[in-house]
Amino acid sequence: MKSWKTLNSSYVFKTPYGNLREDSCELPDGQKIESYYVNEYADWVNAIVLTKEKQIVLVKQYRYAAQDFFLEVPAGKPEGNEAYETAILREIREETGFITERNPILLGEFYVNPATQTNKVITFLLLDAYKAFEQELDPTEFIDVHLVELNDMETMIAKGEINQLFTVSAYYMSKSFLDN
Repeated sequence: MKSWKTLNSSYVFKTPYGNLREDSCELPDGQKIESYYVNEYADWVNAIVLTKEKQIVLVKQYRYAAQDFFLEVPAGKPEGNEAYETAILREIREETGFITERNPILLGEFYVNPATQTNKVITFLLLDAYKAFEQELDPTEFIDVHLVELNDMETMIAKGEINQLFTVSAYYMSKSFLDN
C-alpha cells in the first residue's frame, strides 16, 4: 500500500484554537483531490482521577458546539513545551484542586480522527488522588467538580448520563488496567 502525496498546501485560516489547512493530494492510483481539508489541533491530555475512596473525579461544563452540559474527565492541552505528564497533573490541579503523590500511569495515545485531524489524545490514570487546593480556572472556564463512585460509571454511561467519547474510552481503558 502506498501513501498519498501532498502536491500543494495552504492555510485557510489560523487561530489559537487550531488551524484549517487546504491540501491538494495525489492518491496512489494517480487520482487527484484538489481540496482536502485538514484540521490542525494541538494534542491534548485527559485522565481518570481515582481517589483513595474509589471515586472518580469528573468535571461538568458547558460545551458550546454541542449546546449542552457534559460530565467529563479532566482534560486540556500542554502549554508550550510542557510534557504530557506535567500537563495532565497541572490541568487536574487547576480544574479540580486534586493532586496525588503517585506518578500518572499512561494508558495510551490515540489519534482523535486521523482522516481530517492531526491531534492525539493522551490518556492517563491517577490513583490515590485527594483534594488539596481550590480550583484555579481560566477566565473562560466554568467547571463544577463531581465525585462519582467507580462502580456507578458503567451505569451512567449506559444511561447516556456520560456521553463524551474520550471520557468513556478513558474509563474503559482504566477499568481494563485496574482489572489486570
